[in-house]
Amino acid sequence: MRKNAVIQILLAAGLIASTPLAHAATNLVYCSEGSPAGFDPGQYTTGTDFDASAETLFNRLTQFERGGTAVIPGLAERWDVSEDGLTYTFHLRDGVKFHTTEYFKPTRDFNADDVLFTFQRMLDKQHPFRKAYPTEFPYFTDMSMDSNIAKVEKIDAKTVRFVLNEVDAAFIQNLAMSFASIQSAEYADELLKKGKPQEINQKPIGTGPFVFSRYQKDSQIRFKGNKDYWKPEDVKIDNLIFSINADASVRMQKLKAGECQVTLFPRPADLESLKKDANLNMPSQAGFNLGYIAYNVTHKPFDKLEVRQALDMAVNKQAIIDAVYQGAGQLAVNAMPPTEWSYDDTIKGTEYDPEKAKALLKAAGIAEGTEITLWAMPVQRPYNPNAKLMAEMLQSDWAKIGIKAKIVSYEWGEYMKRSKAGEHDAMLIGWSGDNGDPDNWLGTLYGCDAVNGNNFSKWCDKPYDKLIKAAKRTTDQAQRTELYKQAQQIIKREVPITPIAHSTVYQPMRKNVQDFKISPFALNSFYGVGIGQ
Repeated sequence: MRKNAVIQILLAAGLIASTPLAHAATNLVYCSEGSPAGFDPGQYTTGTDFDASAETLFNRLTQFERGGTAVIPGLAERWDVSEDGLTYTFHLRDGVKFHTTEYFKPTRDFNADDVLFTFQRMLDKQHPFRKAYPTEFPYFTDMSMDSNIAKVEKIDAKTVRFVLNEVDAAFIQNLAMSFASIQSAEYADELLKKGKPQEINQKPIGTGPFVFSRYQKDSQIRFKGNKDYWKPEDVKIDNLIFSINADASVRMQKLKAGECQVTLFPRPADLESLKKDANLNMPSQAGFNLGYIAYNVTHKPFDKLEVRQALDMAVNKQAIIDAVYQGAGQLAVNAMPPTEWSYDDTIKGTEYDPEKAKALLKAAGIAEGTEITLWAMPVQRPYNPNAKLMAEMLQSDWAKIGIKAKIVSYEWGEYMKRSKAGEHDAMLIGWSGDNGDPDNWLGTLYGCDAVNGNNFSKWCDKPYDKLIKAAKRTTDQAQRTELYKQAQQIIKREVPITPIAHSTVYQPMRKNVQDFKISPFALNSFYGVGIGQ
């Protein structure tokens, strides 16, 4: 009786919860591989940044279905396209709320003003917010959207019209990509008035399924489930925590110990032990990705085709596939994966021939012992499970033809920033497709408009560029395929890159994780994901 009386007193005082009414918080810990450079998706191009921002905090006008490439309505319920393919009218969703946090409380729902702010900031370098917080939007410009969007108009509070200068066959898919995440115009105005516009990248506000709580670099990011999300059935987690660790073995240990429920990029050597763990699931799928070497053609001696050809044929790709990918990779011969439509399967891989490579270098006047830098990523990516080992193998391969490669690495954010600035000679990099369209490879990675962004070779070939731009301007898939095949032949001939591998994507997780979908775009999304007992 005395014990029951104590419990009644505690219940009355609110010090413990009544069991029938209690709600056990659901927490999901995701062991991630790196720290995001920031939380403004428009500024970035990597999955590490997008996982922590676009996939958790934001929505876009159009979105990709979970685990697929089909485009579905997002913040736009529907859209109309004019007969000439130049005008897109978006009808916006009612009742969508921006996040309420300790640093911002919205006074209105999402509307056309937010769409205008999001895109006009990227289009107009004189935009007040962009002048106050100078930033570049590499994805937006790499895809020529800055030059192709003629105007964005507000028809009314719930209707927005985009007018294009030229047909863009992938426009709807492009708007579903992470960089096109919709920002709050009201929040931006508030930041401008406070003189703190940079906080849009540090204290994000979106409409997405999770609300930003706090971030400790190289340690963790904490999010809360958005109780006001416009699609409430997609929010099944109360607390989402990104636990950051660049060491794959540490991530796998934490997963096995139950300290996190989902992780990514296991080392190939760990796959068998992970598959045998009774507490884990190991879904996998063929990777829509490419790991490659980019040669900076603005640096000598990479401006010479013979040098690029020599380095390409001196790479023992099969040895790299065996040692780095360990059965979880497929030899790459082309500038995009074979699962992408318009892939030219007549292109064959370069034969490994160190002796011919030496002869090419000699003919090009390259002295034996010439020194170059070879940049290697500090983190695992879907397309490269071990850049350090790969770099060491390349260093050995190139030494056999008289090229001395010094391996260079930086923290991931710095690596991307410096490489986009063109500081490297040769670098390891890669790509996971973002929208299922060939332009996302052939334009975004190798086009002239991408030279200051994701075109790490800094290669601008006018005939090539003419082909890929013509392909974007037609909606006829057969015609686009023919143009893209011609473009792939030019890349093969000019060797701005050496394709290495397409890797299989594995996503280790605890068995109590419910309805997680592997993204074909190598993103990690937790909306719609639940945790069981």
